Amino acid sequence: MKKLLMASAATALCAGSAFADAHAEEIKIGIILGFTGPLESITPDMGDGAELAISEVNASGKLLGGATVTPVRADSTCIDAGAATAAAERLVTSDGVNAIMGADCSGVTGAILQNVAIPNGIVMLSPSATSPGLTTAEDNGLFFRTAPSDARQGQVITDILLEEGVGEVAVTYTNNDYGKGLADAIQAAYEEAGGTVTINAAHEDGKADYTAEVGALASAGGERLVVAGYVDGGGTGIVRAALDSGAFDTFHFPDGMVSDTLVSNFGSEIDGSTGNIPGTDSPGSKMYVDLVGDAFNPSGPFSPESYDAAALIMLAMQAAGSSDSAEFKNEVMNVANAPGEQIFPGELGKALEILANGGEIDYVGASAVELIGPGESAGNYRQINYEGGAEVTAKYR
Repeated sequence: MKKLLMASAATALCAGSAFADAHAEEIKIGIILGFTGPLESITPDMGDGAELAISEVNASGKLLGGATVTPVRADSTCIDAGAATAAAERLVTSDGVNAIMGADCSGVTGAILQNVAIPNGIVMLSPSATSPGLTTAEDNGLFFRTAPSDARQGQVITDILLEEGVGEVAVTYTNNDYGKGLADAIQAAYEEAGGTVTINAAHEDGKADYTAEVGALASAGGERLVVAGYVDGGGTGIVRAALDSGAFDTFHFPDGMVSDTLVSNFGSEIDGSTGNIPGTDSPGSKMYVDLVGDAFNPSGPFSPESYDAAALIMLAMQAAGSSDSAEFKNEVMNVANAPGEQIFPGELGKALEILANGGEIDYVGASAVELIGPGESAGNYRQINYEGGAEVTAKYR
């Protein structure tokens, strides 16, 4: 339930005038994603999504009486916690960002949260960090995400596999917080539903040869191989070795593997496989596609969630009347959920005006945002089938 705004419309208008005088300065939002590393093929669309929301707000001129928002990019690398922490430190201490949109991968997100965001009191809103461990992380009310937890993804994967008639799988996962958390969630949900996991084994990213790993997976057996890895990392190496050796010919690909790169790499070799990624067929999804046009790929993994993450940061600032994380962190849940007027992509200026006048909004956005618990996303998923060398949407869950 949102807190009722006590200020009258007249007071809000006066405050708006004050903002115009006192707050019409530059606000900076850090955008920290793995622009290099095992997710580098999908992060450009994520960064562009966040920056589209920023451009939309700037064009409206309605944030805090005319403040201008500047995005500042930094590279999380996805997998190097030390490098990600150093990059985030630079965003805060050198660039002076007011908030962080990111990070992307769960391990580096957790490192930035503990080492940078909490000590400096900076709000973080991740579009793609999905580890269940982040749900219960001590965050001083500073961490939120627009992507659902892998606890939910484990159940979705279970439903897909069992509906496909697959009763026995082998699981391999990238050896980090994301991979381990997801693999455990898959095994728990799948076995509870009556399926069998023959092996649940880690693989390291960056290796030239995955023959030994695939040999162990093949020895354990399974009707399908679940690859909880990264498309630009070890996950692709695992699939290549499995296909070349004949160990597996069908796979299930969780969110870290789904991208145009996967199809480009394997084409019809992975026909008959399945996958899933956060996604929705809600009205906001179509509106986001129309808003983006041909500027970049609006259907890219986590691009809608990135637009929504950046939008929520700025809307929370407006609701709080402040770009200070200590103030606006308390408004993120309020602007994201009912009650209030529903807000979709392309309507950020409208939302800012409603908030400036003392009204309430329910931000739905591009990914049907609904935050539950301490900044946890309820989440929706797009189920994918691989047919004829192409990625085909089967349904939404």
